[in-house]
Amino acid sequence: MNREQTLSHLTIGALAERLQRCCLERGVTLTTAESCTGGGVASAITDIAGSSACFETGYVTYSNAAKQRLLGVPAAILAERGAVSRETVEAMVAGACRESGADLAVAISGVAGPGGGSAEKPVGTVWFAWGDTRACRSECRHFTGDRRAVREQAVHRALSGLLEALGAADSGATRATQG
Repeated sequence: MNREQTLSHLTIGALAERLQRCCLERGVTLTTAESCTGGGVASAITDIAGSSACFETGYVTYSNAAKQRLLGVPAAILAERGAVSRETVEAMVAGACRESGADLAVAISGVAGPGGGSAEKPVGTVWFAWGDTRACRSECRHFTGDRRAVREQAVHRALSGLLEALGAADSGATRATQG
């Protein structure tokens, strides 16, 4: 059973508790850069007492203008690739770490629905990135269900990915992009 399968059965609350323990053990600070989850990841993290010891700040950059203004996502990336893209979430990670001073960030941008999807990016398409100003790992997922279900699955995956990033940190930083 791989690490993701091990984490898949945990609730969002259990993932957040485990994440806080790992961050405190390693002395790592976190930040979030969220779009379609609307602060759900930051909320899950800060639901745990003592989270201020490892959580720096959360950015909810729902509009493209906010992504540019608060995180420095280049307008050209948004124009050419769109908000729901590998390039955008990777730029969001770098910007969130740079602006907050945190050690590790997660970025999420997707189409939660019920509208807004396209043939190329249907409802349920969510891009994630985890990393810092030097390197990150990104992936695209396709979730099912209504808006609430897509957002909940995205929060779960974001937290799981943070835990995976912390586990991978022991063996050195690498950059891998999946799509």
